[in-house]
Amino acid sequence: MLSPRLYNFLDERHSHYTTVPHERTITAHETASAAHVGNRHFAKTVMLKVDGQLAMMVMPAAYRVDLTRVSRALGEQVVELAEESEFQHAFPDCELGAMPPFGNLYGVPVYVDSRLAEQSEIAFNAGSHTEAVRMPYAEFEQLAQPRKLWLTHVM
Repeated sequence: MLSPRLYNFLDERHSHYTTVPHERTITAHETASAAHVGNRHFAKTVMLKVDGQLAMMVMPAAYRVDLTRVSRALGEQVVELAEESEFQHAFPDCELGAMPPFGNLYGVPVYVDSRLAEQSEIAFNAGSHTEAVRMPYAEFEQLAQPRKLWLTHVM
């Protein structure tokens, strides 16, 4: 089931989205496959602590988070992965590990990998391990108001 908070937020703003029911999955790669979405179009959420505070990194499922690059992009702040016990209560209407990339709905800052912004459409967990949402990236950016980070090497 879609997170009630997410559902209300999207509907109140007349957002253009579709829900994609799928078999139960755990990893972003499994979910992308089950939802028939490429790994570069599936937005996974990685929970971080930035200088000790919870934050959400949204990035293509095709990539792994590089904490050193995130730290550099944030001006050398201390960045580490958050433990499940540190964020499980922050998303009360979501299954653990299936949080939608809308940290703004939960009082958590949202950072987005610029590689995701290259996609015209993205899909993401909708609060459960059996449903995803697909929407235009530009609309996601307008609604979630993430801070965009450039994490790739500059050649």
